[in-house]
Amino acid sequence: MSPDFLLLYVNDPDASAGFYGKLLDRAPLDARPGFVMFKLDSGMRLGLWGTETVKPAPNAPGGFEIGWPVGSDADVDQMADDWAARGISIIQQPETMGFGRTFTALDPDGHRLRVYQPALRP
Repeated sequence: MSPDFLLLYVNDPDASAGFYGKLLDRAPLDARPGFVMFKLDSGMRLGLWGTETVKPAPNAPGGFEIGWPVGSDADVDQMADDWAARGISIIQQPETMGFGRTFTALDPDGHRLRVYQPALRP
């Protein structure tokens, strides 16, 4: 058995749905008051659940990181430029780290969005 969805607890599901809809370039799979779900290309689903309706009540939003693998170092740099031009907050500019080239951005609730190109392993 494998997990099939991620849930982010968000302050404003409609605002977060707008953010992720533009970022993912797709409409939600499901949208209802306090909750929105997107289906990702991998088949995994991404849910956005309003903190006022989550049971049991969650901790504060913003404690999650989502990774986006890309094909090259140039793709990392291009996506950072693209996201910055869209007004997305970039908290780590593109750099090469031990695991590969990466940058980190934030969604409206402070969840981290990491784009990376894994370093080749010997």
